[in-house]
Amino acid sequence: MIDTERLILRGWREADVAPFHAMGNDPEVMRYLGEPLSLADAEAAAARQNDFIASHGYCFWAVERRSDGAFLGFCGLKPGPEGTPIVGQIEVGWRLARAAWGQGYAREAAQASLDWAWANLDAAEVAAITVIGNDRSWGLMERLGMRRVPSEDFEHPVLPVGHALRPHITYRIARPVQEPGNIA
Repeated sequence: MIDTERLILRGWREADVAPFHAMGNDPEVMRYLGEPLSLADAEAAAARQNDFIASHGYCFWAVERRSDGAFLGFCGLKPGPEGTPIVGQIEVGWRLARAAWGQGYAREAAQASLDWAWANLDAAEVAAITVIGNDRSWGLMERLGMRRVPSEDFEHPVLPVGHALRPHITYRIARPVQEPGNIA
């Protein structure tokens, strides 16, 4: 579990599936992500993330608003997907319900996820991917200090050739350099 000023990032609960399913059927939330999610897809996604916690110690954690316990979406880390330039590397990602947009929650959760990665993993860098048209997502990547790597633009293999969402871009951020402490 990761605590921030306003959020809790945690493993998935059964109660998260219904609001996640609703998010996955909001056309604006899914605009750059593909088809709406069935209830079975939402259940499988939640189970998959908890499996990542069990096997890796991290996942795309459920994001809960501290003030009222509301499920806002997900944010966190997972292994990069097969067939992409980040396969097997640490990927940071997020998806929030539309009602949570524009309030800084995604940045707060993403920064907490990166901080957790630097404190708990020995990865030299963390990557992120998105559709070129998803300027909200890549804009956040840039605000987090991530840099686009144009040589790693790719066609996402889970989408059919010619699909409008198939072209993806890659961003990366290197582990921060630790300044040596002052020795008195």
